[in-house]
Amino acid sequence: MTAVAERPATATAGPPRRSRRGRAPAPLLVWGAVAGVVAVVPVLYLVLRALERGPGLFLDVLGRPRTLDLLVSSVLLAAAVTAVCVVVGSLAAWLVVRTDLPGRRVLAVLFALPLAVPSYVAGFTWISEWPGSAGFAGAFGVLAAVSYPYVYLPVAAALRAADGGLEEVARSLGHGPARVLLGVTLRQAWPAATAGGLLVALYVLSDFGAVSLMRYDTFTLGIYTSYRGTFDRTPAAVLGCVLVALAAVVTLGEARARGRAAHRVARGAARPAAPVRLGRARLPWLGFSALVVAVSLGIPAWSLTHWMVVGSSLGLDLPDLGAAAVVTLEVAALAALLTTVLALPVGVLAARYRGRATAALEASTYVAHALPGITVGLALVFLGIRLLPGIYQETPLLVLAYAVLFLPLAVGSIRAAVAATPARLEEVSRSLGHGRVATLARVTVPLAAPGVAAGAALVFLTVAKELPATLLLRPTGDDTLAIRLWTHTGAGQYAAAAPYAILLVVLAAVPVLLLDRAVRR
Repeated sequence: MTAVAERPATATAGPPRRSRRGRAPAPLLVWGAVAGVVAVVPVLYLVLRALERGPGLFLDVLGRPRTLDLLVSSVLLAAAVTAVCVVVGSLAAWLVVRTDLPGRRVLAVLFALPLAVPSYVAGFTWISEWPGSAGFAGAFGVLAAVSYPYVYLPVAAALRAADGGLEEVARSLGHGPARVLLGVTLRQAWPAATAGGLLVALYVLSDFGAVSLMRYDTFTLGIYTSYRGTFDRTPAAVLGCVLVALAAVVTLGEARARGRAAHRVARGAARPAAPVRLGRARLPWLGFSALVVAVSLGIPAWSLTHWMVVGSSLGLDLPDLGAAAVVTLEVAALAALLTTVLALPVGVLAARYRGRATAALEASTYVAHALPGITVGLALVFLGIRLLPGIYQETPLLVLAYAVLFLPLAVGSIRAAVAATPARLEEVSRSLGHGRVATLARVTVPLAAPGVAAGAALVFLTVAKELPATLLLRPTGDDTLAIRLWTHTGAGQYAAAAPYAILLVVLAAVPVLLLDRAVRR
């Protein structure tokens, strides 16, 4: 079994071909370099801002006890949430894909839907019902409840694509169900689980809504209070640099932990895995599923319904609600389009032309994802005022901020989709006289289209939920649902906020359902 497990996974017959060692096409490199430059703009801003008053102040802020406290609290929260999400998401995917659990088709949708619940919506439902939940426990519970689908969706896709023959071999060698699950089944999905865990860790590090509502100090809240509390932005920039370094460490750790997936031995089509019969364990696993759904969906649904009923006597401002929904759909669609265009070359290069330059380019797109939206927003405010005054507080600059923040979501999806397509088909296209760019457009992208669409859908729903950057960069008078929701909750008007929260969750649920459908296909 050791020799089998060390070979990389592939869905094609014969030796796997995940990447090429030849030189990447120059147009693809230039295209990818543009995406990399866009992604590192906020980082360059942070470095310049942090060092503008000399290295002495930089080191002074770095050595303050407050900085160490924020580092410890941020790492602790990110590690705890990521660990729970990897476990819960992987087990949920296994139950839905590989077992005979009753109602697993319904559970497949329910397990994915928490992705449509913004962290600040979940946070306000928790804190409005249980004010005592503030602190680490509340922030941990809220973020884990809304983040585990980042692991569940890729692991479910990996398990559906994995070869069941390996599990049959393991069982024929006398391994029990638990050993087969841990040693073979989940090992095949380990790269997908670590990639999802990376997104969870970066999401937690950059989250502002949940930690602010739960009053738990992390780097994002520290940066926000530093910006708001003083005219000197250097300390906040130093904290942002520490957050970037932490994100780089997390990204490198994920790449090392990803390792290599299991690979099937036989040629030909992958063999579907027989469903695992749970037997007497069916009831406990149903209880586990019910608990996950109740915490991630039941609490927000119950609280929002409660506040909606309370606020029904106050009336509903339908024109304002409709206008906010239109703005949300517009900016989310534009951001999904731009982000996908920028992510496409990076995902293709990462899947087909592995090397140090490609690895550095891919890593550069992930670093800004850990930055809080307020930091990215301020970087682009600086860019807009100094270099591009014509688009300051206009939709193009806001859409660019979204692309910087959520580029990794599209890159990861595209990379996985391209890596899963047979490289031989591209070689056939080249042998017929088509150039590399033509092959990319006519073969690679069409084959990876479901993954590309899934990445765009993921960006769309995440943009619809985004708050801090939108607060800084939105055009005057153009409020999204997230802005209107935050305005009401900030004033303690939970009943007035409920309609905006419900509509935001409904709009975000549409791309989540499309993602779930893509995974099942």
